Amino acid sequence: MSGSECKPGRAQPSKEMSGSECKPGRAQPLKEMSGSECKPDRAQPSPEMIGNSAPMAQLARFIARAAPTTSNVLIEGESGTGKELVAQALHRNSMRYEGPFVAVNCAALPESLLESEFFGHERGAFTGAVSQQKGKFELAEGGTLFLDEVAELSVSIQAKLLRALEKRTIDRIGGRWPIPLDIRLIAATNRDLEREVAAGRFREDLYYRLKVLHVRTPALRDRREDIPALAEHFVLRFGKQARGEVKGISPEAESILKNYHWPGNVRQLQNVIEQAVVLGSTNIVLKEDLPDELLNRQGTGLRTYSEKIREFKCQLFKRAFDHAHGDYKEAAVLLGLHPNCVHRHLRNLNLTHLLR
Repeated sequence: MSGSECKPGRAQPSKEMSGSECKPGRAQPLKEMSGSECKPDRAQPSPEMIGNSAPMAQLARFIARAAPTTSNVLIEGESGTGKELVAQALHRNSMRYEGPFVAVNCAALPESLLESEFFGHERGAFTGAVSQQKGKFELAEGGTLFLDEVAELSVSIQAKLLRALEKRTIDRIGGRWPIPLDIRLIAATNRDLEREVAAGRFREDLYYRLKVLHVRTPALRDRREDIPALAEHFVLRFGKQARGEVKGISPEAESILKNYHWPGNVRQLQNVIEQAVVLGSTNIVLKEDLPDELLNRQGTGLRTYSEKIREFKCQLFKRAFDHAHGDYKEAAVLLGLHPNCVHRHLRNLNLTHLLR
């Protein structure tokens, strides 16, 4: 949490939020999102959504206003845009911050286990139920329950979820008495739930029960001005973990990052930077450290250029290894490269078979 202690009855940000003191009735931004101080209605959403773009400012205002309430929240957005991080920010800026934050990936559990995972079971309720088990709803008592990929729930589980939300009680499998609930529910999906309702795959009544408050996390391509700051953040993070020497990004590499369309959003950017930092051999991320998928999608001219450069590199490395009789250290001398750099290029060019 913040470097200062949060006092009872006041909303507290997450550990990655602002280092400034927690102030009553006002959601705090995450430390890694902006260097500016938290201002009313300007709280920012999550540690991997660094930036000051208009979509981020809108998301920040939503968190600041929605966090102090107890209303259900539906978060929609593409994969990799930080929906769970937004949910965590809502929880940690709420009056429930001292309670648990329980996250459930609805797509990761088979339907046969979902009811037990959600609501729990009593001993002997079914074969293999050797002891009583509390479900996620009970474990989230006094806090927040986050249902990720909620659109993946079957219609039968949707009906039981709706009943729990309406009655504010749950029934363990094999239980005799209903158990009262005191939770806040936040749901997320990368699908368009309104379309799912129209197609008959999602209950309309549950949809409106979840969508008391609604927000959409912006795609990275819709806030390109934030990419340099995000990339720099990841460079510094992975630079410390890897070699501790990587300090920045070259202008050419930054330009490519800004112009790529990022179908995997922030998660994909994070993975690209981690790969570049780990496999790179200099103290900055260079254009050639980026994966070919980024270079090959910069337009027709650059794609042709990139393909020709790749072909030339392959021929150059093959000749060097032929002359060096497979000795990568000797090949590195012939190429004028550090041996670690040779290994990186071989991996990028799918030429690791040259190593003997």
